[in-house]
Amino acid sequence: MTVWRVLPFLVLASFVVSGCEGTDVPRPTAQAKPASAQTVIAAAPVFEQQSFPALTRTQLIPGLNAVSEEAVPVPPRDPYGLVRVGLLLPLTGSAADVGQALLNAAQMALFDVGDERFVLQPYDTRGTPDGAVEAAALAVAHGAQLLLGPVFSASAKAVVPQARAAGINMVPFTTDSTVAAPGVFVIGFLAHEQVRRIISFSRAQGIERFAVLAPATPYGETVVDAVSQLVPQTGGVLTRVAYYDSSGENLNDVVRSFADYDRRHSALLAQRAELESRSDAVSRVALRRLERLDTIGEVPYDAVLIPAQGGRLTEVAALLPFYDIDPGRVQLLGTMVWHAPGLGKEPALVGGWYPAPSPQGNASFYSRYRELYDATPPAIATHGYDAIALAAVLGRTRPNEPFASNGLASPSGFSGVDGVFRLLPTGLSERGLAVLEITRDGSEPIDPAPATFEATQF
Repeated sequence: MTVWRVLPFLVLASFVVSGCEGTDVPRPTAQAKPASAQTVIAAAPVFEQQSFPALTRTQLIPGLNAVSEEAVPVPPRDPYGLVRVGLLLPLTGSAADVGQALLNAAQMALFDVGDERFVLQPYDTRGTPDGAVEAAALAVAHGAQLLLGPVFSASAKAVVPQARAAGINMVPFTTDSTVAAPGVFVIGFLAHEQVRRIISFSRAQGIERFAVLAPATPYGETVVDAVSQLVPQTGGVLTRVAYYDSSGENLNDVVRSFADYDRRHSALLAQRAELESRSDAVSRVALRRLERLDTIGEVPYDAVLIPAQGGRLTEVAALLPFYDIDPGRVQLLGTMVWHAPGLGKEPALVGGWYPAPSPQGNASFYSRYRELYDATPPAIATHGYDAIALAAVLGRTRPNEPFASNGLASPSGFSGVDGVFRLLPTGLSERGLAVLEITRDGSEPIDPAPATFEATQF
């Protein structure tokens, strides 16, 4: 089998960008680039084949998005031999900055990888389901053979019936795994994949007992469901799950209960009382030692997964040692929402582990984006690049049926900006992520991202 890999290469070709109701969308080129860019793109990546060992699929989520027995759609052929791809993005509305970043990244990939037959057709979804339906209708009417986007879960679900009726596959940018289905390939970072990586790494370090302290939100529930499925598969034990209100109003009480603080504090008081009733020297020494403690007794877990971010994450982390959960003895774990600067300012988080794309792997993309657009892109922008690059490669290497499901869901996978990934027949995706550790000044990799999927198996 083979895996498609991005490598440096200078592409000399003309490309066509159409859509947006007839308005051409500017794209970076060596002759004309955004005014804010400082340098031209001197080395652009292209996908080429490389041999890797045979791969085995990881276990899918039981009972979720089982592969349908129905025939999968085969995208229509363009009468002129062109490869047309519809890009559905929120170019206006409250999420216009996200849509523009995705479009910028898509244009980078178009310049890097596309050829003269590849036609990118962007459409504005306005960030709403109704807007997405209208955009998809235009894309289908204009001959799109594949739909990339929309960004949001509700918009993606609204477009699915149109794509199915037209026999067109979709690659939405959402992270909602419930959108995934045969012919609807979710390319976003799925919570299940993040949990799989951090649990697998933790088990390899000898951690056996896990707990989850999560917000009572759909995301928190998704993470808990993933932990509940994956921990037993690794031979570990999930010993405790606690939810706190997303507003944080009950956070103090929830963490206090989660830490078994009252029971452990009562045990300390009872031990002190017993020692105080004795007059021997050994009891007096033991009593002096207990004076420095607030609780005695262990908690029933070796690691706590906290799927929170920003100020709420630091608040949760600070409450754990306050209620006598020692981060030096109980490993703190996170998801990709931890991938943000400044977390090391909270001492309890220093030493925490979380999964993320390899920082070295996508550094070139972020550097080039900043040079071209004079801005730092959001993390989702990498999906815009990878989706267009993937479509361009399939359009060039599979001219007859470029976007058939068996091509998109290649078992060997692809290597993109954020590392190796593959789309599954169920519509879910798998990724090779690194594990990072929080330091006082940032974070550093402690386990590299795998180059193939064999390294991610349980």
